[in-house]
Amino acid sequence: MYEERASRLAGAVVWTNTPSAAPGALPVLPDGCMDLLWSEGRLLVAGPDTRAHALDGPPVPWAGIRLFPGTAPGLLGVPAHELRDRRVELADLWPGPEVRRLSGRVAAAAHPAAALEELALERAAPPDRALRRLVAALAAGRGVADTADELGFGARQLHRRSLSAFGYGPKTLARILRLQRALALARQGVPYADTADQSGYADQAHLARDVREFTGLTLGALTRRRPAYGESGANRSTPLPSGSSTMAYRWPQKASHGFRSPR
Repeated sequence: MYEERASRLAGAVVWTNTPSAAPGALPVLPDGCMDLLWSEGRLLVAGPDTRAHALDGPPVPWAGIRLFPGTAPGLLGVPAHELRDRRVELADLWPGPEVRRLSGRVAAAAHPAAALEELALERAAPPDRALRRLVAALAAGRGVADTADELGFGARQLHRRSLSAFGYGPKTLARILRLQRALALARQGVPYADTADQSGYADQAHLARDVREFTGLTLGALTRRRPAYGESGANRSTPLPSGSSTMAYRWPQKASHGFRSPR
């Protein structure tokens, strides 16, 4: 069973997942997020994805805090692009004795997800308001160039900051957020042609190409197949908050982590 709640850390979501076997479940899809995770006595990090990750190994319980796009590097002290498409042990990023201390703290907690939230609250950097405005604008369908001009970023500066904050350039982030808008509409039953138009694609064929590139599946498969390991609702079934840097990022996508060991 999957459960989530808005975190006291702005924009983050705290979640737990006690999965059951779900043949044909969806893979983990790109979403712009990074997660701090706890499972089987280990602290791990899920980096920003540019492709779907298939679930690996038998289902096990997970707890996590899903961080608003661009905020994890300040907490972890590692640029996002170094973790792109990776799942790693926290001990690979932080000193071993510190990770062992934190692991003991989480293991001793009555609610590991709440302990992860406390850890994140203690270590989170102050929010970068310009990057939050960038995420909100791109999630709402604004163009990268217009948004950069509004924020006073040059093209090279924006690309450099995006790599560090999100793990990829602003155009890739915009495409991933556009894909999530489209999936939300399609899962609500909006016809695919209308989904493409409302999400900002040139046409339905353009939407289909992006879906295949990022997920390896068709839009029909993504809307028909079950969310991974019994998640509540459809993966990332609601859009990114528009115009607010404090609303929870409520797409429960990465809560479906089923990997047994990090890559």
